[in-house]
Amino acid sequence: MKEYFSLREIDQAADAVRARTRYIPQAGIILGSGLGELAEKVENPDVIPFHELPHFAVSTVEGHKGKLILGYLGNICVMVLQGRVHYYEGYSMAEVTFPVRMMQRLGMTHLIVTNAAGAINPEFVPGDVMLITDQINLIGMAGLNPLRGANINEIGPRFPDMSQAYDRELMQITRAAAQKHNIPIREGVYVCLAGPSFETPADLRFLRLIGADAVGMSTVPEVIIARHGNMRVLGLSGISNKANLDGNTMTTHEEVLAAGKLIVPQLTTLIREVLCAL
Repeated sequence: MKEYFSLREIDQAADAVRARTRYIPQAGIILGSGLGELAEKVENPDVIPFHELPHFAVSTVEGHKGKLILGYLGNICVMVLQGRVHYYEGYSMAEVTFPVRMMQRLGMTHLIVTNAAGAINPEFVPGDVMLITDQINLIGMAGLNPLRGANINEIGPRFPDMSQAYDRELMQITRAAAQKHNIPIREGVYVCLAGPSFETPADLRFLRLIGADAVGMSTVPEVIIARHGNMRVLGLSGISNKANLDGNTMTTHEEVLAAGKLIVPQLTTLIREVLCAL
């Protein structure tokens, strides 16, 4: 496990991508559990497995294929991460967020993050799409902030502002796209836990009390790194299971993957519209 990466190491990965593709991506997209099918919509793709890039960690979780997909989605050249790695897999925060660092060195200015999330808000149901309006870095408050260590001054400041982690203009474009295509969307706050165990009912009641609407095990570290490098971020959660506030239901990873199949068409439409508006 590697705790920190130098700028030279990040650039080695960026150079390896440049050597393997004809594309110059403008935006990055990270796909969460069960959402990898969206990558199949990329036109004339160049495909690079994670394990063929220097310093890249490899996905070990079902529903995360571990590939970079480069090509056009809508009218924008994109880099899609078909899957991600997580802290609970045994990787460091530096390894979890390394792909975002590489995107920054490749010149990308926008990042769209997606995830499968459990409902905390009792009004949310599986299959809903939630526009992330803010986040709670619970895992980072406990010390696991991805910016821990020496600051990379060439990318961003020592103390980046997080008051607008998710770009307000991109959120408004998403709302307009949802209305145009009659896609009902929720809006709410996403909270990140370390995982891999799912939450107890008491956990969920606590998270609801502090203002969270959906919970997952990813995304927040990536968004912090993206904002450190001044990338504009849009976040979308696919609600995979209903809030288990009373302990009467069980949550499984199979349920999460199944919900992803329902959510992908809606996410594809929204993301295409956002990209076309950039």
